[in-house]
Amino acid sequence: MKMIVRICTCILLAAAAVSCTDFEELNKDPNKPTQTSPQLLLTTACWDVFSEFDNFQYESRMLVATDGESSEQFYNWTRGDFGSFDNLRNIQKLEEESVRVSSDANLALAKFFKAWYFYNLTIKYGDIPFSEALQGETNEIYTAKYDTQEDVFVGILNLLKEADTLLEGNTEIITGDILNDGSLPKWQKLVNAFRLKVLLTLSHKSTIGGESVASRFAGIYSGKALMNDVSESTQINFLDQSGSRYLNFNSSSFGSGLYMDSTFVQKLIDREDPRLFVYCTQTPNALKAGKAVNDFTSYEGGNPTVQYSLVNAKAVAGNISKPNSRYYDDPVCESMMLLGYPEQQFIIAEAILRGWISGDAVAEYNKGIKASFSFFAGQASTKGYSSYLSAEACDQYLLNSFVDLDQAPSVDMKISYVITQKYLQTYFQAGKTPFFEQLRTGYPTFETAPGVTIPNRWMYPQTEYDYNKTNVTEAVTRQFSGKDDIRETPWYLK
Repeated sequence: MKMIVRICTCILLAAAAVSCTDFEELNKDPNKPTQTSPQLLLTTACWDVFSEFDNFQYESRMLVATDGESSEQFYNWTRGDFGSFDNLRNIQKLEEESVRVSSDANLALAKFFKAWYFYNLTIKYGDIPFSEALQGETNEIYTAKYDTQEDVFVGILNLLKEADTLLEGNTEIITGDILNDGSLPKWQKLVNAFRLKVLLTLSHKSTIGGESVASRFAGIYSGKALMNDVSESTQINFLDQSGSRYLNFNSSSFGSGLYMDSTFVQKLIDREDPRLFVYCTQTPNALKAGKAVNDFTSYEGGNPTVQYSLVNAKAVAGNISKPNSRYYDDPVCESMMLLGYPEQQFIIAEAILRGWISGDAVAEYNKGIKASFSFFAGQASTKGYSSYLSAEACDQYLLNSFVDLDQAPSVDMKISYVITQKYLQTYFQAGKTPFFEQLRTGYPTFETAPGVTIPNRWMYPQTEYDYNKTNVTEAVTRQFSGKDDIRETPWYLK
């Protein structure tokens, strides 16, 4: 009898085990796989990262609206959003899958993308969730604490250092890379150029994480791979097919209320900068008068500080330029640089002027300008603009008193030249960069309405107060004495 009981018990236990296994298998949704190829995730990551480039032309004084008041143009915005965390969740999965398949190259790129998103988030807000972010699925942390901005910057630099180490000498073949076509040396150069950019963002600080900012910059500059020319810029090339076209193609806003800002246009005119012809159209009245494309009197912008109805009246009168039509009627238009060689050269030139590294600031600065001319000459060649941006035209441009770095009377003025040139080459290219560079350096000057100052940040999203109130409130108290306001100053600007 005992033997029968034992046999029955074993049968029941075995059946239970099989039933549990079958139940677990039955509960796996075949339409929701838990694993995927890093290749697919990388392609998505490469495309999505350019979503950070949208809607910063108003703040950066490049465009004005004539069909309604833009809070960005008038510097009276309030809250931002944490939409970047949606893209970061894809990057987190890329990191996990790279570890699963033992792909150091893809893991390095995941670390780069993480650093990129967290960098843009922290300069926009200040303290942000970092060390506990993206851990809802793995550690059930759904209300992440906010790390101090200094700790976030330390974390960003650590991610980039790890990415550089993983890419050093790596000969792995990766697929799905629509930015650098699988070239790991180009990715490594991007990583190191971005490390320099992050450190220069901290120019108000002498140390970061207990280390000298300038020394860290110098170590990367002298010992790490960097871009050698504009062909090594990391950029996305658009295709005339669904889902791959230029981001502003067929945008209705270009055809209606979008015009050039006088700030941007005037700086180009003052320098007799032929990139103006690539960026925007002649005014309707200039066209009617038969003026040549390269006649700088053919171009005007709208005042960004007055009521939009007044700017609209000037537009109706035919006296404002619009963005060049290629930006909305050409499905491939021009490539977008994530971080290009021209920007890298301006970063290096500024670091030399600040005494962080040794070198010839004029030479590095000139390389940046020449590279920018070369880029736009190639990108706009199908529209007939290349002749205006020839090497000879660039050499002549470098002699302009507002451009020639040797003619700047002081170090501070030389830095203003560098930042202005960085600004002038970022039209539809660099997302937030020109606005946050202006906050960091004060250059170039952005006109504001009487009594208005340029905000330093965005207020935290309302969703954080709804679902993560304790942590966001603590961060606001720690940084701004409890006042979540757009004109409070984050740590990196103090």
